[in-house]
Amino acid sequence: MLKIGVLVSGGGTNLQAIIDKIVDGTIPNTKIVSVVSNKENAYALERSKKYNIDGKCIKPSDYSSRVEFSEALKNHFISLNVDLIVLAGYLVVLSKEFVSAFPNKIMNIHPSLIPSFCGDGYYGLKVHQAVINRGAKLTGATVHFVDEGTDTGPIILQKAVDVKDSDTPEILQQRVMKEAEWIIYPEAIKLFAENRIEINDNKVIIK
Repeated sequence: MLKIGVLVSGGGTNLQAIIDKIVDGTIPNTKIVSVVSNKENAYALERSKKYNIDGKCIKPSDYSSRVEFSEALKNHFISLNVDLIVLAGYLVVLSKEFVSAFPNKIMNIHPSLIPSFCGDGYYGLKVHQAVINRGAKLTGATVHFVDEGTDTGPIILQKAVDVKDSDTPEILQQRVMKEAEWIIYPEAIKLFAENRIEINDNKVIIK
C-alpha cells in the first residue's frame, strides 16, 4: 500500500482530483494518510474530513524558528512512514533539510510548461498573468519531483493547454486546472504507485 502525505494551503482542488482517482481505483493500492495545511481554515482540510483522512494544521507561526517548523513537518511524515509527499497548492517554501529527507519522493504540480514561466515568484495567478502578458499561444501544467531548487526537479508529465485571446488569468487558470492539472497529477501518482518511474541524470524515464 502506497502511503501518501499531502501538503496544501487552499481549497485543495488537486487534492480532490487525486482522491477521486484513488476512490474509483484508477490509482491502485494507494492511501492518503495525512493532509497537512499551513492554514487552519483551508477548505482542503474539510475535503479530507469527508473521506475520513487525517487532517492537520502545521504552521510556521506555531514554532520559534523555521528550522523547528521544518523539523516538525518532516517528523510528522516520517512518523507515518509516507512513501510520497504531494504538494497540492502549498505556499510555504520547503527547507533544504525537508527536501533532502525525502529524495525523489516529493511531487509538485506547476501551472505552466516548465521551463517556461517558472522559478522564483511564479505561482498561482501570477503564472497565468505572465503567460497572457507574453502573448504565449500554449501553456499547460507540469508534474515534477521537488529538489532544492525552484521548479528544477525532474519532470514527470506535462500537458499543453491553448491560450485564447479573450483569456483573463482567472479563466486561464480554470482551463489549465480542468484540462491539465486534474488529469496529469493523478496520472503521475499512478505511475509512482505502479513503480514505473526511473530517474537517470535528472530525467524521468517511464517504464
